[in-house]
Amino acid sequence: MSTPFYVSPQQQMADRAEYARKGIARGRSLVVLQYADGIVFVGENPSRALHKFSEIYDRIGFAAAGKYNEYENLRIGGVRYADLRGYTYDRDDVTARGLANVYAQTLGTIFSSVGEKPYEVELVVAEVGETTEQDQIYRLPHDGSIVDEHGSVAVGGNAEQISSYLDQRHRDDMTLAEALKLAVQSLSRDTNGSEREIPAERLEVAVLDRTRPQKRKFKRISGRQLSRLLGSDGAGASASESESESESGDDE
Repeated sequence: MSTPFYVSPQQQMADRAEYARKGIARGRSLVVLQYADGIVFVGENPSRALHKFSEIYDRIGFAAAGKYNEYENLRIGGVRYADLRGYTYDRDDVTARGLANVYAQTLGTIFSSVGEKPYEVELVVAEVGETTEQDQIYRLPHDGSIVDEHGSVAVGGNAEQISSYLDQRHRDDMTLAEALKLAVQSLSRDTNGSEREIPAERLEVAVLDRTRPQKRKFKRISGRQLSRLLGSDGAGASASESESESESGDDE
């Protein structure tokens, strides 16, 4: 009887991590930025139906890079968790921190399981607060760890290069137009440092806008409103202005 091939636990975990990272890197990058009135999600996405960004609950948004079917399962699970907790207890008991903990447990269990491959996804869970200081942004890599981010975060593709670019230029008091332009500039930079043009129709943009009077702060930005923000000088632009211009619907 032949001796089974032995792989040390450390090497096995390293191989699984490398497998997941390569899968995530094949996807397009996305960025999440704080601005004066909330949090903006920006990513290159030619599809109008398969979204990278979604609403989870009143003040909580979800962003993901990697394999669509895997992060869509996680998104649906997050919506169910939030609805059940809000119905059972109180709407204020649904928080980004609680949701991030649930995702971390799920991703960690899958990553350490020998019976199935690790998820090729990286998540961002964001919650807009009453003030900038109360905003919460959590990044969840493939292994289920939680990273508490502030200001800006990039995932997928060449996220490391994009994060470095954003760290040098991002400010919490930026207008929506300024934050949106910075996000597009960071996404348009290739790994060799050259820039390419990303047309507005290839962008997926959403915001958690703290100034909205509704309980639900999530709103998609597209069409004429997106073009106007990208073409504006950034002075005083906000997501609350000209909401009627967004013809794709404010909420999911």
